[in-house]
Amino acid sequence: MSSPMSATTFINLLKKEGVNVVEVGSWRTHNRNGKGPWGPVHGVMIHHTVTQGTARTVDIVQDGYSSLPGPLCHGMIAKSGTVYLIGYGRTNHAGLGDPDVLSAVIAERDLPVDNEASVDGNRHFFGFECENLGNGTDPWPAAQLEAIERVGAAIARYYGWNERSVIGHLEWQPGKIDPKGWTMASMRNRIRARLAAKPSAPTPPPSNGVTYTVKPGDTLTGIAKSLGVTAEALFAANKDHLKDPDQIYPGQELVIPNGKPLPQPQKPKVDLSRLVEAAKKNPSMSGTPVTYSGVKVVEAALIDEGLLSKSRYDGHFGADTVKAYAAWQRRCGYTGKAADGIPGKDSLAKLAKKHGFNVVA
Repeated sequence: MSSPMSATTFINLLKKEGVNVVEVGSWRTHNRNGKGPWGPVHGVMIHHTVTQGTARTVDIVQDGYSSLPGPLCHGMIAKSGTVYLIGYGRTNHAGLGDPDVLSAVIAERDLPVDNEASVDGNRHFFGFECENLGNGTDPWPAAQLEAIERVGAAIARYYGWNERSVIGHLEWQPGKIDPKGWTMASMRNRIRARLAAKPSAPTPPPSNGVTYTVKPGDTLTGIAKSLGVTAEALFAANKDHLKDPDQIYPGQELVIPNGKPLPQPQKPKVDLSRLVEAAKKNPSMSGTPVTYSGVKVVEAALIDEGLLSKSRYDGHFGADTVKAYAAWQRRCGYTGKAADGIPGKDSLAKLAKKHGFNVVA
């Protein structure tokens, strides 16, 4: 019987296997454990999302739908090969499936045809959604397929499983077609080969693939300007995984279109004194609000932590942002007046270290 590993073990083994991961909000505690058991775990299940655009897909698998609440997976594998960690514990990804398939996964033998749906798969499988339209023609980039391979191998390696413990949704539940565009047999062959070797670093991107990693507070226009390219050219170079130029997500990898080594922009700087001024004045709603670009950097980090609504990403350190920052201070261990929502040097430094910006005292 395989008990679920801890969230910390989970992220560490993915990194050890060479997986590029991005932590989305409070993924470690985002789960459906209150609706049913999680474990024992017996395998890994792969899906496709029937969506387009990394940011939009992350939102969907994190929040779910009214009829199927999130999280909808443990991780979302983007076309770039980046794995966004969405939830940990029981997630709504597998649904009911065939008991004979589960028995075959546990015994690590060839899978029978799935013709029944009576066993709770959300309890027994790690689930990974892959960004793809699922129409058979939407491309699967090499980096994305390699990430699927690495994720499957990482979990199987930890539990001492072989490649037969990694299955597709179409092999579990009658009527499902995902993943579509390649075969699970071919993926299991890749995982078998990877398990025969030691974990290794990720394969470098293709020749012209000079990339930029999106930081909190970034915009496509701002990134393009810093790198000396047009926003239109940057969007066109990334159109396979960007649906909307206004929807980019911290941790996303963007390909720079001219392929020349360009300097990465410096980390955003946040002036602590100006941030405190905004936090003290704006919630009172008296006079003209204090606006400062550094506020958006902090708001983006609080959104990524799952503490602030995206609708409050406005550059005003208002009452909702103060409340969210107070929650961050409590998360850091502060109490009482030390968790009043007014940024302090130490709590801001911790937020900056985690979300990639610099603090100016």
